[in-house]
Amino acid sequence: MDILKSKITAIRAGKNPRSQRSNIFLDGKFAFSLDNEVIVKQKLKTGLELSSAEIDLLTGSDRFQRCLNAAFRFLSYRPRSEAEIRERLQKHGHNDEEIKKVLTHLERLGLLDDAAFAEFWKENRNSFKPRSQRLLKMELRRKGVESEIISEVVEDVDETANSYKAAMVKARTLSVTDYQVFRQRLGSYLQRRGFDYRVINNTVKKVWQERTGILEEEPEITEEANP
Repeated sequence: MDILKSKITAIRAGKNPRSQRSNIFLDGKFAFSLDNEVIVKQKLKTGLELSSAEIDLLTGSDRFQRCLNAAFRFLSYRPRSEAEIRERLQKHGHNDEEIKKVLTHLERLGLLDDAAFAEFWKENRNSFKPRSQRLLKMELRRKGVESEIISEVVEDVDETANSYKAAMVKARTLSVTDYQVFRQRLGSYLQRRGFDYRVINNTVKKVWQERTGILEEEPEITEEANP
């Protein structure tokens, strides 16, 4: 028995040129739209006849391409963890099967590497928003990175250096007319960055001395004294 086929009678660009999609007309009527990359890959042209099975394959390829394009856009801003990409694609309405295929494809391309992502995240934080190992670990866990990878990546984080870098930025906004106020505000700031009290105490004293030339011998910041 002959398989019923429909003929492509027109391929027309969509109204939004930025969408990179075209409308497919079968037997004179609009049937569906496809990503232009799918059209090129499948060598679609007017006059070509398609069976229902071939149409299903085309629309499936289109769903994959749309999911992949969404992942590429998300990755274009900065590296992402696998969990971040999966969550983003789910929010965009892509199903689990499409997402799994896309993640596998990204891994083959070398674009899905949680260890590389964690390293990027650490270096970015160290350069622009220094924080403690503890807080860095918490951030990476929220990004869905495995504990073993996190431990390996953050083990060389220098708490003393990061605390000092963070303090120097904050200290520029603080008055040096009152040591107790300076101490409380800078200490609270460093505490929010995840540093422990020993590191905070040493950092505050060092920055104060550098800013004023005065070495204070005040009681150390404690958990109870630092709200």
